[in-house]
Formats: sequence, structure tokens, C-alpha cells
Amino acid sequence: MVREDGDTWDPATGVGMTATFGAVARAVGTNKGLLNDPFAEPLVRAAGVEYFIRVIEDEQYAADGGENPLMSGMLNVLAVHGRFLDEFLTSAARAGIRQAVNLGSGLDTRAFRLWWPPGTRVYELDQPGVVDFKDQVLRRLDAKLTTHRCTLGVDLRGDWLTALRRVGFDPSQRTVWIAENILVGYLPPDAQDRLLRDVTMVSAPGSWFAADHLPWTPVQLQEGHAFIDGWRQQGLDIDLSKLTYTTEFRSVPENLMANGWQTTDRDLIELRAAVGLASRRRISPRDLALTPRYLTATS
Repeated sequence: MVREDGDTWDPATGVGMTATFGAVARAVGTNKGLLNDPFAEPLVRAAGVEYFIRVIEDEQYAADGGENPLMSGMLNVLAVHGRFLDEFLTSAARAGIRQAVNLGSGLDTRAFRLWWPPGTRVYELDQPGVVDFKDQVLRRLDAKLTTHRCTLGVDLRGDWLTALRRVGFDPSQRTVWIAENILVGYLPPDAQDRLLRDVTMVSAPGSWFAADHLPWTPVQLQEGHAFIDGWRQQGLDIDLSKLTYTTEFRSVPENLMANGWQTTDRDLIELRAAVGLASRRRISPRDLALTPRYLTATS
């Protein structure tokens, strides 16, 4: 089975598994002091994927040098990028931006756990099943918002922009956009290009954008299959072809630069340095070739 137009998911199925895995990384990162997301672990437990719950509980993933260094490394990378985006959003708010859009928000809870200036509006976009699940769990947790939040159950492969405008998004105002773990193969190439075009179209001068991106080279595909096979060995009925569109993508930095954005593209070493974390071990050229790159841009 491969990805199809119109396929759907929730936090315990298909592409939604990656949203839950992101929450696993934030839960483990919280336990390690990399960031602060008190809602991540309750959301993972509510999703009910036993393997992901075991990852949080197992002490080998809460300390360096577990039996599965690939898993530990992946969790650490996701947590570091999550911390980077936390700081990116806070910096945008301090720079006077009062409109934030999270494209493919998954189980993110920044509207509940970050500082936001008065008058800020945060828009979260994801599949209806993901949005509804998160809202239900956060209500049960009696989570308190720290800003005005608007959620949209939409498919980013479709006309998400019309829906965003209908709920009050103002293209005349500067916006900070984040696309966390989205531009790494979860959209088909034409939809990814269209999303970046639409973001550009409604971004007032002085808007900010941040995303991770991955071109899926043959080596990356091979390692991706190996990583997902580890999930399958734990009883998860999933493979890489059910998660990603593994085809050729236009370079995200080149796409944005062609549309007038000023971009900065970082590798993993530079990402860690940006959040004040020195690497505890040497990161090899092969590791750098396998991990995403991390882009920020201003219009």
C-alpha cells in the first residue's frame, strides 16, 4: 500500500503515528530537560500505542547509550528541533508578530505551554481526527490556554488557505509560520510546492517561517525503511510507503528564495548550536546526510 490522495489518519494510525512519535520525543525531551511539554506524555498514553508508551517508560531511552541508539538519536533530534521552534516562536512574538500558524500541528501544545503576548492568535491545522483527539485529551487534562487558539481540521493537500481565512487569519498582518515534520515527504511534491506558494502569497512583509525538510535520497530511503522496520518488529502495522511520498521534491530553500524569502539553512550541528547545546558525541558526515535540514526564513 502507498500513500493516496484523500487518505486520512488519527494519532494511532498511518501518518498520524508520526504526530504521536513527535509527542514521544517531546515527552522524553521533557524528562531530559531539553524542553518543557507537560502534556506530551498524557497525549501519547491517550493515543494508546503500546510501543510508544514503552519508549517513554523504558529507562534506556531516558539516558544516554540505550540498546537502540538509532531510536535514541531520532528522539533527541526531534526534541532539539522542538526546542528550537519553541524559541523561534518566542523570538517572533518578541519581535512584534501577533499571528502564528502551525501547519500540520499534530499533538503540539504550544498554545498551552509557551508565553504569548496579549493579542496573539495561534492557528493549528491538521487532519480532523488528529485535531479532535488532541482537543478531547486536553479538555480532560483541564489544560489552560496561554493565548487565543483556533484549530482547523483540514487536509494540507487541499484548500486549507480558504478555511484559514474564514476563521479570521489576516494576511495584512505579519505571521510566523512553522511546518514541523511536514516537509519531509508527508505531502506530494505538487502539494508541497503549492503550500509554500500559498504561504508566500499571504505573508505580509516581515513574516517568519521555519521548517525541517528532507529530499529523500536513496541512502535516506534505505535508513528510513530500516527505522520503520524496527516499529514493525514491535507489532506496528506500518511501513515507510504508508507514511511518505518517496519521490523527487523541489528544494525547499530554493523554492522560498525564488519567492522572495531570505533563508538560513542549518544542519544538525548548527541546529544544536542555535539552542546552546554542544554535541555530546561527534556527529559523522553520514549522520548529517541522513538527518533533515532546518530552515528559517523571513519575507
